[in-house]
Amino acid sequence: MTPDIIGDALIQAFAERGYRAVLESPATLIVTRPDGGSGPVDISAWRSSAGRDSRAALPGHSADFVQGFLNGLAKADEARRAQDAQRAQAVQRVEEHSEIGRMLAEEVLRVRIYTEEELSAVPGMREALVTRPLAPGLLQSVVVDYPDAIMPLNRSSIGGTPENEIFGAALRASIEKEPHYIKTDEIWDVPITHIGETHRYVGSHVHALRRHLGPAPYGALVSFPIPEYLIFHEIGSTHLFAAMEAMQGISRRHVEQGEKALTSQVYWWRAGAYEQLPEQQALSSGLVPGLVPVGIEVNHEDKSVAARTAESDELINLWMRDHS
Repeated sequence: MTPDIIGDALIQAFAERGYRAVLESPATLIVTRPDGGSGPVDISAWRSSAGRDSRAALPGHSADFVQGFLNGLAKADEARRAQDAQRAQAVQRVEEHSEIGRMLAEEVLRVRIYTEEELSAVPGMREALVTRPLAPGLLQSVVVDYPDAIMPLNRSSIGGTPENEIFGAALRASIEKEPHYIKTDEIWDVPITHIGETHRYVGSHVHALRRHLGPAPYGALVSFPIPEYLIFHEIGSTHLFAAMEAMQGISRRHVEQGEKALTSQVYWWRAGAYEQLPEQQALSSGLVPGLVPVGIEVNHEDKSVAARTAESDELINLWMRDHS
């Protein structure tokens, strides 16, 4: 039998790289990898090219062929790893979508109000959760209402579900599915309304404040002293200074006496773009009611009043224009 110098050189080159190779035919080499996998390799074109050069050049040609073969294996392995990673990511997205879909179907999402300070205490926590600003100093966060715990919803858990849809569902459930009471009392001759309960989603009712107000041409004073209370006063015939002082006082008292207090800050609510939408559409719109901090300092001895913010001045001038 005539020795196959070209084939033997290639088999030797594979052996030097740890691969067993056997000629199945002059044009086909069966290569077995170190992991046990094997497959045919077409060497017809290489054999033709190598046969045109000297015998001394065969080892170099063979080594080049083997290196090209190994490079091809590496690229194929990399492509497989990339495909595996893509499949894993796709499975994860499906699982996440399935989980958030379950939460939406079971109506277990709620909206809780936190202070910016609380959610910024741990670096990165605010960004990791499904949150958005409600008013200066306050944030809304979507939470999962388990029977025995409240767990913030991680942004990574919502998959491709639009955030506005998540907030809309959580607000709707907080307003419609949770018990609450509405009570109006005269506090220092100022009518002040409490929306309250024992759960911590009551503040969501600010999104449905229109339900509880009349024409409100001057808006309303609103505060969120503790998670269990939303307090408001519709600005009208009651003297504005008395109303602001009463709201500040009752808000401060709730903060001093309540647990998990939020803020004694009083906000001025005015109907705006949010309220121009139908309520159910507004909940999922991504908008929030317009709330700006207001406040006054009253010196009863001097009978003087100082506005704490520019918006306070604006409100005072608006009200005094019609009531001076």
